Amino acid sequence: MAGADRLASLAEERIDFRFKGLPPDAEGTTVASLTAQRRNLFTGGFTTPVLALSAERLDHNLALMETYTERHGLAFAPHGKTSMAPGLFHRQLARGAWGITLAVPHQVRVARAFGVPRIFLANELVDAAALRWIAQELDADPDFRLVCYVDSTAGVARMDAALAAAGASRPLDVVVELAAGEGARTGIRGETECAAVADAVAAAPTLRLVGVAGYEGEVPDASPESVSAWLRRLGALAEAFDAAGRFEGLSEIVVSAGGSAWFDAVADVFAQLPPLSLPVLKLLRSGAYVSHDDGAYREKTPFNRIPQEGALQAAFTLWTQVVSRPAPDQAFLNAGKRDAAFDLHLPQPHTVRASDGTTRPGDGLTVTALSDQHAWVRTTAPVEVGEWVGLGLSHPCTIFDKWQLIPETAADGTVTGYVRTFF
Repeated sequence: MAGADRLASLAEERIDFRFKGLPPDAEGTTVASLTAQRRNLFTGGFTTPVLALSAERLDHNLALMETYTERHGLAFAPHGKTSMAPGLFHRQLARGAWGITLAVPHQVRVARAFGVPRIFLANELVDAAALRWIAQELDADPDFRLVCYVDSTAGVARMDAALAAAGASRPLDVVVELAAGEGARTGIRGETECAAVADAVAAAPTLRLVGVAGYEGEVPDASPESVSAWLRRLGALAEAFDAAGRFEGLSEIVVSAGGSAWFDAVADVFAQLPPLSLPVLKLLRSGAYVSHDDGAYREKTPFNRIPQEGALQAAFTLWTQVVSRPAPDQAFLNAGKRDAAFDLHLPQPHTVRASDGTTRPGDGLTVTALSDQHAWVRTTAPVEVGEWVGLGLSHPCTIFDKWQLIPETAADGTVTGYVRTFF
């Protein structure tokens, strides 16, 4: 099935027990049919807990990053592992994204199944079975492009051997990954070692060096100064490789960085790159912007430092229900670790919806812990069993993976669509 056909076929998927929070009386209907009913999240038979994605805020965030990257002369390959939602991939591509960034072979297979034409794999790929499949994809589709990291001569050797054994006819494009410092995650620690890996790539007929890349979010004790200093190192590495003739025969040089916390520094430093012998694809990879959040990224988004550029909006609300009031200062909600992100911050109650449909701020409610299926709430405000509580969530990367079909809602609660995820 072609990618576009497979994407369209998601609307024909049948609603059943796999999908949390959806109306039990919708069993057996298609996603398209349920969408057409335009049910209300609060009165249309949805069960708690249910995760909702604001349609207006999602559109706002997509548009904001489109204009931001255009304004700063950046190509954009947003990190798709945040959502693993092919529908969102294609909405990003429609807004001018160069491609989608992913982390592991399974994610690449999902993207390819839904027709994503360009993928940046932010990892060194040394799995022989995955490399064999990549070789087949590249050979079968001349328009498909995949770029991945290399960060060791051992990795280069394994990649070359696996691709040669697979009979690859197209070389795999790779970028040398510069580590963000001592004690950071992956990547090569020093420039001398980077050159040695680049030499190994040049000697491997199945690989083609197309640039340099890294992830500034791993800079130890990150600050604007330390992140910018590392980004300047990355740019200098691209200059040195270019001066050494390592990019001869290419049409462009890839220089890539950019998580969701320091993309302003990426834009600033990349704007200062001197002319090289070829056009430079300045590739930003920030991905958490799609839904943004009420925690980790709200606190450190670059738009806090540069408010004139705009502001992202938290698009997720996890709607839960009060199921127990065992003490005057204690309440329990029916959502826990299976439903909410909790790796960086606990959920934050922001709205209470009473049985009569009226709403009030969630002031006086604090989530203090999560069990598997319960949120522990300390309360200094009245809240009743049966009331709905809307929770803001932190860290988008661990929200999407808990929900396979997410209602997309208008401000009045009307469900306008559904986002399908694949983790």
